[in-house]
Formats: sequence, structure tokens, C-alpha cells
Amino acid sequence: MQGGKGWDALPSPVILPAMKRLLRALLLLAFAGSLTVTLRAGYQIANTPALRPLIDRSAAEIEAATDRMMAREATPDRLAALIEARLDESPRNWVALTALAEVSEAQGYPLPASYAQAWEEESGLMALSGDCLACMWDINACSLSTALICKAPIFLTPVEDLRGVVKAGADYSLGRPIDQLDLGLSVLGLGATAAFVATGGTSATVKAGTATIRLARGMGRLSPALGARMTGAVTDGIRWADLPMVRSADDAAALLRTDALRPLAETVADLGRMADATGPVPALHLLPLVDDATDARRLANAAEALGPKTVSRAEVLGKSRLLRATLRYGDEAVALIVGLVGALLSFAMLLAGMVQSMVIRRLRARVT
Repeated sequence: MQGGKGWDALPSPVILPAMKRLLRALLLLAFAGSLTVTLRAGYQIANTPALRPLIDRSAAEIEAATDRMMAREATPDRLAALIEARLDESPRNWVALTALAEVSEAQGYPLPASYAQAWEEESGLMALSGDCLACMWDINACSLSTALICKAPIFLTPVEDLRGVVKAGADYSLGRPIDQLDLGLSVLGLGATAAFVATGGTSATVKAGTATIRLARGMGRLSPALGARMTGAVTDGIRWADLPMVRSADDAAALLRTDALRPLAETVADLGRMADATGPVPALHLLPLVDDATDARRLANAAEALGPKTVSRAEVLGKSRLLRATLRYGDEAVALIVGLVGALLSFAMLLAGMVQSMVIRRLRARVT
């Protein structure tokens, strides 16, 4: 009996039964409330496509997010290392180099001596060689560096779209292989249907996108994944039997299966937005980062928020972090996460209380 009196004197199990029942009721109520919030948020996300867990940030939010990232990452040592790595490439990418140099100079960091020496050598050699003339005559003969240093005229409104469609028709009639991607870009470049304009802005935006893709392909800067996806869309989206009859833009409209080509049109429009925001040469530099329609949309959003700074931020942050900066969790996703965490904590506390009560009852039974 003395042991029983000693146990009753201990402070740990002195919560009165009524208080313990009240505490359990409160924990059960908190668990039910959290579970309700979680289920409601999950139901709304599941039944409303617009309520995606991740949503696009605004231009101001993208700029602020990348500013914070650059403050952490764009240190003097990292910038110097990135510049030196680009200088070691052959041929050198002066689009990336000048973007990194601008960041260093804006923050007051000294440039490596090798940078000025390399620029003086290459800009002088290109100006005296036939590279500039060839680049000005044919963009497909350009590298990014010659296009930048020689300031070659780059026309983002294609003039050979109809030729591309007619040529594809002749190849089809004669049984020759057809350049399917070039055909698809030519048809879209003609602005053959207003339905495509509605997906991405203006006809000028679509034409800027088709020209950027065509130029990137000629310069070997189109990613294999993006090229394959676009070619697949064209394969399903063209009425091939009508191809030999095309002689005008109106005829080209009859070729299209709008639903099948809509994803391609949206991607082209997004790449046109990117070219409009950054300029043609930076857009050609950034295009290898795009592997699918999602990449194109996010990179276009970043370009519209950052403008010419997009290149330097892509160089310092890399593709993954740059594209991640264009997204944030939606309010419903936050509610779902908070509700789930709250429900788990409430359930854990409720379970811990039940376990504690069981342990105390057993201990009391042993000492009495």
C-alpha cells in the first residue's frame, strides 16, 4: 500500500479524468478540423485544373526571386570561374561571356585579364576575316559569336515559308523525303489560322518563334528532344494528301489539323515571346535549354520578366533553378500542406495521449 501512496504522490499522472477527457476532445477536434481542411483542399485541386499545386509567378515575383538567388550565387569567385570556363571553350560563346562580364562589372568585380585579351583578338580577327560577310549573307553560316560581334542583321520574319510548303509538296509528289519540321514551321509562319494566334499572342509572335527555331536548327542549337516533339506534332497535324495542291497561304490553311498542331503552335508562340523579350541572338543562345512545351512557357515567362538579364541568370543559376524561380505554390496547395501537417500533428498528439494513458494504467496496476 505504501508503494501505491508513493505513486499517487508523483506529479506526472495527476491530470484529473475530466481534464484528460477535455484534452482528448480538443485534440480530436483539431485532428478533425485539419483533416477537413486537407480533404477540402485536395478535392478542389483534383476537380479544378486551374488550381494546380504550382502556379506561375508574376514578372515582379520572378525578378525578386532571381535577385535573391543571384545575391547568393554571383560571388566574385564564382563569376570569375564561369568566365574562365567560357574562355576555355572553342569556339568561344561571346553571348554568355558578355552577359557574365556585365554582371561582374555591375557589382564592381574585376574581370580576368584574359577576357579583354580574348575579346580584342577575336573581334579583330572576325572583322578582318570573311566570317562577318558570310554571317551577314546567310544566318545559317553564323555562330553566336559572329552574330554578336559582327552585328549581323537577323530577320525574325521568315520570307521563305511558302517556298518551304511548296517544296514539301513537290517532294511528297515525287516520293522524296520531306523535312517535316521545316514544313510545320513554314505552315505556322504563314499565319494560316487565327486559332493559333489566340494561343500565344499575335501573328508576329508566332512568326518570331518559327524563325528563331529555324535559325537555331540551322546553327545546330535546337535540342534533340524539342526537335523530336515538334516533328511528331507535324506528322499528326498535316493533311498530307492535300500537300501538292498548296500554292498560297489560304491553301496552307487547309492542310492543318488544328487540334493536333495546337501544342506546337503554343510552343512556337512561347519561343517568340522569348525572342521578343531578349532579342534574337540571346534567344538563340537560350534555346538549347528548351526540351518541351513546359520549358518553353517557363523560359518565356522568365525572359519577359528579366529581359536581357535572362542570359546572365541562366549562366549563373542554371536551367533548373531559373525555371524553378518562375513557379510558386498556389494558395490551395499551401492549404493542403498546412492541413496535412496539422492533421498529422493532431493525430500524433492524440495517439501519444492514448499511449500515455495505457502506460500509466499498467504501471498503476503493477504498483498497487
